[in-house]
Amino acid sequence: MNKKVTVEWLQSIEAIKDVPADQLQWLIDQSEQVTIPAGGFLFKAGGPMENTNFIISGKVRICRIMNNKEAQEVARFEEKSIIGYLPFSRGLVSANDCEAIVDTEVMNFPLGRMNNLIKSHFELTQALVHIMTNRVRDFAAYIQQNEKMVALGKLSAGLAHELNNPAAAVVRGAVSLKKHLQLLPETFKDIISIRMSPEDVDIVNDRMFAVLNRNEHPTLSLMQRSDKEDELTEWLDDHNINNSIELAENFVEFGFGIADLEAFKEHIPTPFLPPIFNWINKNLVTERMVSDIEDASSRIAHLVNSIKTFTHMDQGLEKQLTDIHSGIQNTLTILQYKLRKNNIELIQHFDTNLPAITAHVGQLNQVWTNLLDNALDAMEVNQKGILEIRTEIDGDCIQITITDNGPGIPADVKSKIFDPFFTTKEVGKGTGLGLDIVNQIVRRHRGTIRVNSVPGHTEFIVHLPING
Repeated sequence: MNKKVTVEWLQSIEAIKDVPADQLQWLIDQSEQVTIPAGGFLFKAGGPMENTNFIISGKVRICRIMNNKEAQEVARFEEKSIIGYLPFSRGLVSANDCEAIVDTEVMNFPLGRMNNLIKSHFELTQALVHIMTNRVRDFAAYIQQNEKMVALGKLSAGLAHELNNPAAAVVRGAVSLKKHLQLLPETFKDIISIRMSPEDVDIVNDRMFAVLNRNEHPTLSLMQRSDKEDELTEWLDDHNINNSIELAENFVEFGFGIADLEAFKEHIPTPFLPPIFNWINKNLVTERMVSDIEDASSRIAHLVNSIKTFTHMDQGLEKQLTDIHSGIQNTLTILQYKLRKNNIELIQHFDTNLPAITAHVGQLNQVWTNLLDNALDAMEVNQKGILEIRTEIDGDCIQITITDNGPGIPADVKSKIFDPFFTTKEVGKGTGLGLDIVNQIVRRHRGTIRVNSVPGHTEFIVHLPING
């Protein structure tokens, strides 16, 4: 049997207990009681907010549609809860579903009578506004945390891509090097049977490491490389050196020429040319494998260092002097996978003479992440694009401009993009807090941010005071 709502029952709700009884009676008279069956909805995402809902009995849950199109529960409300539209709210369309978990009785106050409530019933309006401010604060805190987790998920996916390749290269190189080293004893007998003077041994050894230590090897086209390999193969065959094709390929890769081979030959007795050149080749192969492992390991170390600097995990929470370019470069390193995936050309115009500024480094990195990630998302529809980043001095500020050639921001929404919870992305793909967080952080640093956008050209311009 339905419970009849009375003034006394409404006064038992903490949020409106001090509202005068006549205003509560007016509220009852202007409302209607309904029963929502289990599985039914008070309101749905994308639908209009038509009522202020007072839950008389039962239980409901608020759900958001997430990236995987599944509903995620974000809150539950039981008896004596007040939900739905509240005075002065701009949210006329629901961003969430409100589903009854069990049969639920609700007293609905219609939106069409809200103006009358605001004009004539001050204490009731004040109490409902207080509920709204608390609700917005709690929900904003939840969504901000969720936004951080979404951003972390994006970065984690990118880092998985970025770390996978060098990690696989290290494993591949280590396995190959191990097999290669197991083959070395096969040439041991040939090596120990060589008879050469100590002076000639030193010369051959020194020449080999001189070639290995050359800083630059010539860049060859496929045809040029093939010609050089044929040239070296012919020389090796003329001197009866086995494995000539393999040796020629490796020698060309390390920049060996006929002159190098002739220089070696001057100090090596003819009978010992085959074992010594094969020994040199073994050293070259080992050098190449170790270099590959070193390069891949350095790439991993660079990524890990970028992550540490990006999150500022080894520093305190105080502001400190920082080079603005460091954070931008670390962010680009972490988003590198997305640049490649979307076929993005990156153009950087950095003023390297910019002074360091005083800032919360980790917070500024959130700014660069949101702005750069949004730019990359905007260009995704074209499957290619140009991302341009420019830094320069502007008076007593540093100006950072991030430009993309995506479709642009429609004129009718440009004024709303920094509003909390506003997003142009489809349901589940954005919380609408990315640019709000950016705006808050920039203002916290006493800076400004503005946007200029026309089709094919969108730029976000951030000003940060040098002596912030």
